[in-house]
Amino acid sequence: MACTTILVGKNASYDGSCMIARNDDSGAGSFTVKKFVVVQPDAQPREYKSVLSGVCIPLPDDPMRYTACPNVIEGKGIWAACGVNAANVGMSATETITSNPRVLGADPLVEGGIGEEDIVSITLPYIHTAREGVERLGWLLETYGTYEMNGIAFCDGKEIWWLETIGGHHWMARRVPDDSYVVMPNQQGIDAFDFKDAYSKQKNNLCSKDLKQFVEDNFLDLSMDGKFDPRAAFGSHDDADHVYNTPRAWYMLRYFNPKAGCWDGENARYTPRSDDLPWCMVPEKKITVEDVKYILSAHFQGTPYDPYLSYGDRSMAGEFRSIGVNRNCVLGLIQTFENRDALEWIAFASNVFNALVPFYTDVEQTPAYMADTTQKVSTNSFYWCSRLIAAMADASYKESLIWIERYQNSVAAKAHALLKEYGRQIEQAPEEEKTALRQKANQAISDMVEAATVDTLDQILFELSSRMKNAYARSDA
Repeated sequence: MACTTILVGKNASYDGSCMIARNDDSGAGSFTVKKFVVVQPDAQPREYKSVLSGVCIPLPDDPMRYTACPNVIEGKGIWAACGVNAANVGMSATETITSNPRVLGADPLVEGGIGEEDIVSITLPYIHTAREGVERLGWLLETYGTYEMNGIAFCDGKEIWWLETIGGHHWMARRVPDDSYVVMPNQQGIDAFDFKDAYSKQKNNLCSKDLKQFVEDNFLDLSMDGKFDPRAAFGSHDDADHVYNTPRAWYMLRYFNPKAGCWDGENARYTPRSDDLPWCMVPEKKITVEDVKYILSAHFQGTPYDPYLSYGDRSMAGEFRSIGVNRNCVLGLIQTFENRDALEWIAFASNVFNALVPFYTDVEQTPAYMADTTQKVSTNSFYWCSRLIAAMADASYKESLIWIERYQNSVAAKAHALLKEYGRQIEQAPEEEKTALRQKANQAISDMVEAATVDTLDQILFELSSRMKNAYARSDA
């Protein structure tokens, strides 16, 4: 799956939360229908069997409740995408990444291993910290292998960890610096790794037990200065990367660090085709939920590469793969705090035209507007309404953009207001009443966004209907 990820350390976020967010994108020529649900412990299998690979994995007997964004259409696996468990640990899986023939020849992918279909379901219900998530998934990779290259994010109230698979059985992970953000666009991304730390204190680096020996035995270290470069060793540098992957990272870094002055012009330090873009940077200002939504909806606004560019030289419009594309299926933004309830913000369909909505995760169920999605197109579903709005607004972009902007801003403002209102109530309520209050808050938020979405759908439908090819100016009324 093609995806885009951003990770924001707690000291880089506006409210002290650890934020992990990812666009889960459908493959080319497809649109994966998604829903947002709670998985109860009694619904979690004690032996997991992968639909795609057939691998069978015995699971612990004490799973926790967790949220998930699984596929609606059955028969192709769960693909849970992202969620938060009862211990307030968040997980997003997976960001499909790249490798090279030297790695895949040394440790071939495992046809009967685990993959994106499985990873959330066999990891998230059993971990109590982000670090535990890395350790459990690392063990699963070493034990069962994987049939694809993936990046996985974990967060708790204190820290964020990012894990990348290497070949069939190897892996490495780095703790995201608290004052930094990370961008990941379908490429192997970690650009520095400390083996000394990984094999001793493990403060900021973790890896499979034999990773250093694996590098040495297979001549994977390409550095000339003695500083190990994991991106050069494990990643790819294909021409396709310079159209599909690196431009997305360039645009995200450029957005959060515009004053760095190294992104544009003939003497730019970094370009959309640079192979050495930083994996993480300290942002120039603290990052908000709205910043994350904007950047994961981006289509190279303000550059010659915007596919919606309507003036000037359009020769490069659409040259690079946008972050917000037609086949975004779900955006999951998870916020975890040290002393507050975790939040999971959800948006469906193309991010350019949708709205991002927050929900408490320590609940027994999610609202029907989010959870009861079926394969059948219906205006009773947030997913399908979002798909309809996106398709129609794209076709009437100039006329519909104002309605989209009003929709997104209104939903965001009202969502923050509801979180503030219910947050005070939840904080002051007795423990036995908190779950019911969280669910009441979630329903209020769902009702709010449903009303706003239906109204926006009406406006966009009017704009598109008014521009039908069989329109005629003379009125018969």
